[in-house]
Amino acid sequence: MSTMTSKDESPAAERPAKLFGRAFYESIGSPKFIVAPMVDQSEFAWRMLSRSFLAPSEQSSLLAYTPMLHARLFSQDEKYRKAHFQAVRPDGKTPWLDGNPSIDRPLFVQFCANDPDALLSAAQQVAPYCDAVDLNLGCPQGIARKGKYGAFLQEDQDLIFRLINILHKELSVPVTAKIRILDTKEETLAYAQNVLKAGASILTVHGRKREQKGHLTGLAEWKMIRFLRDSLPKETVIFANGNILQEQDIEKCLEATGADGVMSAEGNLSDPAIFTKPPPVGEEGREYWRGKDGKGGYRVDAVFRRYMNILHEHVFGEKAPERRPLFMPGDDTEWMNEGERDEEEPAPKKRRKDLGKKGEQGPNMSAMQPHLFHLLRHFVSKHTDVRDMLAKSRSGDLEAYERVLAAVERKVAEGLIEYERTNGESVAEPPLAEGEQDPPEDESSVGTQRRCRLPWFCVQPIIRPLPTEALKNGAITLSKKGRGKTQEMTQGKTQEKKEEEKREEKGKEEDIKARDEAVAG
Repeated sequence: MSTMTSKDESPAAERPAKLFGRAFYESIGSPKFIVAPMVDQSEFAWRMLSRSFLAPSEQSSLLAYTPMLHARLFSQDEKYRKAHFQAVRPDGKTPWLDGNPSIDRPLFVQFCANDPDALLSAAQQVAPYCDAVDLNLGCPQGIARKGKYGAFLQEDQDLIFRLINILHKELSVPVTAKIRILDTKEETLAYAQNVLKAGASILTVHGRKREQKGHLTGLAEWKMIRFLRDSLPKETVIFANGNILQEQDIEKCLEATGADGVMSAEGNLSDPAIFTKPPPVGEEGREYWRGKDGKGGYRVDAVFRRYMNILHEHVFGEKAPERRPLFMPGDDTEWMNEGERDEEEPAPKKRRKDLGKKGEQGPNMSAMQPHLFHLLRHFVSKHTDVRDMLAKSRSGDLEAYERVLAAVERKVAEGLIEYERTNGESVAEPPLAEGEQDPPEDESSVGTQRRCRLPWFCVQPIIRPLPTEALKNGAITLSKKGRGKTQEMTQGKTQEKKEEEKREEKGKEEDIKARDEAVAG
């Protein structure tokens, strides 16, 4: 029997009257920072980790989405519900993880769907535990094509309207939607207007087209989001998604797009502290590292520790292990040898937990290994022994992951010692030659890589090559159809840039002409 209340009946006190649009947005604190809905990756523990870097008084300023849930399965399959959404404890009343009003709000629950009735049924079951329900109209993956949901609904604007409108009319909490841009400004605007007319209170715009995925991801078009901002009513609440690699990109995006908030997906997976400003110089503490060149980031061992502590305390309901302070150069190093021996010792069988089947573990345990491979991407490319340890760790086996953490802490300590010993040369990158400049970021990823690069012991984004670079380097081999699409994308960018340069040149000529006329007058 499901432990969740059904048919939109909250076990808590009755909700206030349903708000809409900007009034609703303001009622949840007008959050500017948004953790994106990510399949199997934006679960409770990760949302808690992302919020943990903000001051307690600021944590509600971060809005988070659940992973995308399948509406039909959620509405019909109790096993699926229990494996993906854990709002209350087995007693059916006590708040637990997802949507817990004291620690996991504001929260939007996202569904993919192509059946209005199934979507409403699923949404009614989560409404008591969230602030809004979001419709996924952006998933570009093959499974979405096969299931006819996500970005593969964009040709059926009538169905999109009906999916949103039924929630707008029948659900006790607002409905929101996340879309991708279409080929033209006019088509994208009409799409957005349809979503808003159907009743969406908030519109999230991912500034990439449906085909922009994998090696074809490329850059998001902030200009298209700005066009929507300027073309839609001022009261429309818009979130911008795309190109958020570091904290400083957030303000750039807000300024460029005029959006109310900025959503981060892959950037957040690489650095869950992405919404937090770096500490002032001299106040780094032990978690944040700042190099001799002034660049810095959170240490991977510090972020890993936080994540493990959240799993221990909230998901497993047990006290986190006692931990020594994170290492800093000058500290005692005897523990480093002890840690190396401990990592080689398997956990005693009598202490191993019953891990259960993968589908029975819940979203927080099944997400552990993927999260850590993403978080430690740059670290494990150097320390392949830790990569192998991580690959062998089973989902939910906290003892195994504690051993991986111990190995990471020891490697980071070694890296910090070596950095100081070599005066930074151990991680130094060759500088640009005199007079040399990185190419523009819309033409090459080289400059982006240089801007974002940090030592391997810091969390940092994964930089994808641009489609033209991936094609040139042989990372992708396209079919005739794919070649045409890629050529269309890259030529379109080039043509757009040429037209922009022409407009700028014309503007300069007009300015000169105006000055000449003023002088002559």
